[in-house]
Amino acid sequence: MELKDKVALVTGCAVRVGRVIALTLAEQGCHIVMTYLSEAEPYQKTAAEIQAKGVEVLALPMNVQTPGDPARVVTAAVEHFGRIDLLVNNASVWLKAPFLEISEQTWRSALDINLTGPFLMSQAVAPHMLRQKGGLIVNITDLSAYQTWAGYAHHSASKAGLVALTRVMAAELAPHVRVNAIAPGTVLLPDNADEAKVQWAVENSLLKRIGTPEDVARTVVFLAESDFVTGAVYLVDGGRALV
Repeated sequence: MELKDKVALVTGCAVRVGRVIALTLAEQGCHIVMTYLSEAEPYQKTAAEIQAKGVEVLALPMNVQTPGDPARVVTAAVEHFGRIDLLVNNASVWLKAPFLEISEQTWRSALDINLTGPFLMSQAVAPHMLRQKGGLIVNITDLSAYQTWAGYAHHSASKAGLVALTRVMAAELAPHVRVNAIAPGTVLLPDNADEAKVQWAVENSLLKRIGTPEDVARTVVFLAESDFVTGAVYLVDGGRALV
């Protein structure tokens, strides 16, 4: 897929990794539909940065837990741009709790945001991609889908489910729509990470360093340009999965 003048919808991209993905796609010439969760997020600043790349941007609020919100966003995007060529399901939540202390509500929140959200977004976007006989969906999962992370049962289940969903969608939506996933390792630490956390991340990488959001964004571009890749999960983790 040649990205210039294509339309990319990136969920949860006001900040952090999602923001870099959106900016990188804009640098490639993509018009961007960006979703943000609340007015408290600096979405206007991100939208201005995207627009400064010489492309058009449409910023829309969305909460995947609100019934009808994913379909509303997709409808607005198609009405504005006429098409959607690339969907990046980036919006996610990190919830941590011991297994025996996870409430049903917390369990449902993790799955609703991390798994049902991408499902609903993809289900809303896919018919448009099939009609135009082309499109790419990229799901952002993580290493918890493959590793055992104590304290993250609900998170791990949601991300493992997203890997399974990626493969099934790739099979069902072929040959016109490709579906892949990216599983980043440590590419961006929390703002309050201390030196011990930084050292832990370095030591748990075969490359002995922390990655960057740009590493993930470049992989999105690679997947867009690689028309013979579908149903794959790319680990962008500095070898952490092997440690």
